[in-house]
Amino acid sequence: MDERLLTLSGKEIAGMIRRGDISSREAVATHIAHMQRVNTDLNAVVADRYEQAMKEAAKADRERAKKPLDELPEYHGVPCSIKECFALKGMPNTSGLVSRRGITSKSDATAVKRMRAAGVIPLGVTNTSELCMWMESNNRVYGRTNNPYDPSRIVGGSSGGEGAIIGSGASPFGLGSDVGGSIRMPAFFNGVFGHKPTGGMVPATGQFPTAENDALRYLTTGPLTRRAEDLMPLLRIMAGPDGKDKECSPWELGDPAGVRIDELTVLDVPENGWLKVSDELKAAQRRAARALEDMGATVREVRFARLKRSLDIWSSMLQAADGTPFAEMLEHRSPLHTMMEFGRWAMRRSPHTLPAILLALLEKATALTPGRTRRFVEEGLKLRAELIESIGPKGVMLYPSYPEVAPTHYKPMLPPFNWVYTAILNVMELPVTQVPLGLDHQGLPLGVQVAGIPGNDHVTIAVAVALEKAFGGWVPPARIFGNGVGRASGAALTA
Repeated sequence: MDERLLTLSGKEIAGMIRRGDISSREAVATHIAHMQRVNTDLNAVVADRYEQAMKEAAKADRERAKKPLDELPEYHGVPCSIKECFALKGMPNTSGLVSRRGITSKSDATAVKRMRAAGVIPLGVTNTSELCMWMESNNRVYGRTNNPYDPSRIVGGSSGGEGAIIGSGASPFGLGSDVGGSIRMPAFFNGVFGHKPTGGMVPATGQFPTAENDALRYLTTGPLTRRAEDLMPLLRIMAGPDGKDKECSPWELGDPAGVRIDELTVLDVPENGWLKVSDELKAAQRRAARALEDMGATVREVRFARLKRSLDIWSSMLQAADGTPFAEMLEHRSPLHTMMEFGRWAMRRSPHTLPAILLALLEKATALTPGRTRRFVEEGLKLRAELIESIGPKGVMLYPSYPEVAPTHYKPMLPPFNWVYTAILNVMELPVTQVPLGLDHQGLPLGVQVAGIPGNDHVTIAVAVALEKAFGGWVPPARIFGNGVGRASGAALTA
């Protein structure tokens, strides 16, 4: 039972607790024990609250014994994990910035508060990249996180700790944030599901760093899960204005169960015209498209010329939002300060990671060309209109998550812009679900992004559920679970 529990969805665990098949204490203790085993190699959970979690589980069991079952919240007594950039009362909230070491949250972020009201029990907080702005979850506060399928490979960023701990089976779901792919890349590299909601659907209140102005619609908060059936319930729990995030607006959320795959048009977009995607990933995406076609969907392979300028569009639209500069959050007072910091890094005396310093320099370069920024903002608005019209209310777009499977540590620095496959969809404000598609010939996760038009989160999630049924979804890592539990679940797409 213990090992099987580590492969179930949060909904299944909640049902077992509700029926009395297991207690919340058993569910929480099982995940804590597994988390302790795997975290030695992964370094995904950077601060735990195991003792408090067991007390909360005992309280959940007492409540379950006293209250009518219909009065219990949806995820009563179910364990989870939380990205460290979100405020979780009593836990650190540094986002990997050395100058914030020692800061402890005094309250919960809005999304965390809503999840806890739904009955979840956080086991701890997970690692990020420095200030949540790079795809390698590595910083000078907590160090580097490793991939559960192969520790020599990255977990993605900035929700990399979430992706790794969920991909290892130690958490059924968790909370992430995404301004350039920070939910979807970790979900992809670690073989799990992730959902970037429609822009402005979930409040960003209570996370550090946060965004400002239009960028609050590009920065999205959403779930990472080991099973697809948790995506929509968790999104419903998180969604809706909180009176603090000024860009968050009410959306009428649809029901994935009401989506008919045979009525959908699927746009299969194999590449962006700039960065080549590996043959193995393209083949996996084609298999996903064929599977949906077999279910009755109409599939068309298309290309969008403007996607070739994804980097220019993403950086320009983020720059035009006129939020607090990244360099200022790093506490760099001037361009000279940033250059001097690069020199300190070269002498191994900087409190910052190299990607953070380089991103600060890139930001300053973008700010020096306002005319170019305006031009690419206009191109971005045209691309957004084109995508929305082409996908339509009864459609989705399949799009690569990254040009290759999880690369080895440090490899993302050369070339440094492969993350634009996810980033461009943030400034488009589209809902996107990351879907695992089995394993490649090395035993590493394959996957694809499923994008829809704003407000159609339930459609992309419905497609994720359908693809999970077709291909098995998350495959528990053999190096952690052996060749037994769940190994066959990804066989349909294992090369």
